[in-house]
Amino acid sequence: MRDMDSWLSEKQEIHRRNAAEAVFEDVRTAIVDRKLALGTRLPSEVQLAGRYGISRAIVREALRSLQTLGFTQTKTGRGTFVVSESPARQLGGGAYSARDLIEARPCIEIPAAGWAALRRSKEQLASLSSLCDRMDDEEDVRTWVRMDAAFHGEIAEASGNAIFRKVVADVRGALSTQSELVEHVRGRRKASNAEHRRILEAVAAGTEEDARVAMAEHLLEVKRSIIGIADERRTAPKV
Repeated sequence: MRDMDSWLSEKQEIHRRNAAEAVFEDVRTAIVDRKLALGTRLPSEVQLAGRYGISRAIVREALRSLQTLGFTQTKTGRGTFVVSESPARQLGGGAYSARDLIEARPCIEIPAAGWAALRRSKEQLASLSSLCDRMDDEEDVRTWVRMDAAFHGEIAEASGNAIFRKVVADVRGALSTQSELVEHVRGRRKASNAEHRRILEAVAAGTEEDARVAMAEHLLEVKRSIIGIADERRTAPKV
């Protein structure tokens, strides 16, 4: 309790454009550093809003992300409690584990990107280009995550293969959960945008092999991030 009181008393002014993301990161760091120990009830929304000098609505958004990614759990009438120092249980999503996604995505999305380069329509290319432009400018994590999933869905759609399209659509929710985790913990948004842009350029050029390579490189970077998060959990010091 003393650690939490000390942490809460340290005023933190938020200057970043996306305040909810900054609050999420500060609370997450406090949990990982054990200033907010397992089982601790978090301060109220009012207290947190005072700590950061922001509105309760922004605090509420950050708390939703913490719960979505498995750090906290809200109990009706009792408050929000720290339940995990690691988001590892959310490395996958829904019925699909992280291993499921890591193993399956290259089998589907790499050939899908290749076929998209050969089969995409002008309308599909314009839609992908617009999506990439909007992702470059997007600051809200949740909105960006939805766009990220949409990008992969549109690549599958442009492949002209109904099976690729169906599989990617079926795992879209799991991909979004995993993407949000990676963005919050690893901050890969700019790198991911650049990787998406390379995929788009290959698809626009109609170069099958380049599109396959660009997608493979993107999925490899996602895999490295997921493995890195899992490794951090395994090597974290035990109390």
